[in-house]
Amino acid sequence: MKVAIVNNSHKKTIEVVEHLKKLLAEKQITIDEHQPDVVISVGGDGTLLSAFHKYEKIVDSVRFIGVHTGHLGFYTDWRNYDIDQMVDALCTTAPSTSSYPLLELTLVMDDGRQERFLALNEASIKRISKTLVANIYIKGELFENFRGDGICVSTPTGSTAYSKALGGAVIHPRLKALQMTEIASINNRVFRTIGSPIVIAPDEWITILPNDGHNLILIIDGNRIPVDHVNRVIYRISKQRIHFDKFGHHHFWSRVGDAFIG
Repeated sequence: MKVAIVNNSHKKTIEVVEHLKKLLAEKQITIDEHQPDVVISVGGDGTLLSAFHKYEKIVDSVRFIGVHTGHLGFYTDWRNYDIDQMVDALCTTAPSTSSYPLLELTLVMDDGRQERFLALNEASIKRISKTLVANIYIKGELFENFRGDGICVSTPTGSTAYSKALGGAVIHPRLKALQMTEIASINNRVFRTIGSPIVIAPDEWITILPNDGHNLILIIDGNRIPVDHVNRVIYRISKQRIHFDKFGHHHFWSRVGDAFIG
């Protein structure tokens, strides 16, 4: 077994990582940052998002384990004081995973070039300093003409993040679906959108055609990407999935309750 470790720079995290490395060495588990079988994220949900994007090119062949050293996270199953138990389970438990959908975003430029991105939580599109005006298509059919700050499309696992803050529903991560939420849409007698989040089926996709493809911002799992000369943006459920080690994996609704109800 080969393991990679991704961590933030907080003092407590560094202490946990040093202890983790010692335990892995005692169990004769190899640390390999290039071609791991298991990726252990130590920090919080933001750290796990960073780990996902670091290894997204081999996401189908790795398993992720999250260790949180701060407040409770949605992607972090283990606490810093559970490290010994986690390593024992890693060595003695047969590999078993829980797999969740990912979001695939295709950016099509005016000259026909295409760029592809993967998101674990969500991908938003916004204009810089101006209102975003765009036609929104669902499965190739015009759905609405949007005017507002932007559009957020999230995965089920990302439904508890930015999408929820925008008024979106919390969706169980085993459901293969995407959710679109509007960001400060303009609704009056002249301009009208659905004005509520929508959830689309696995065989559907969302296409956004901006009226002006200049000075746009893509925000993918919190990473800002300025883009220009954009013809359209296509969101669909990826054929790839993220795999979390099942041992120690917490019940989803208990996470939701702990995070938002207490």
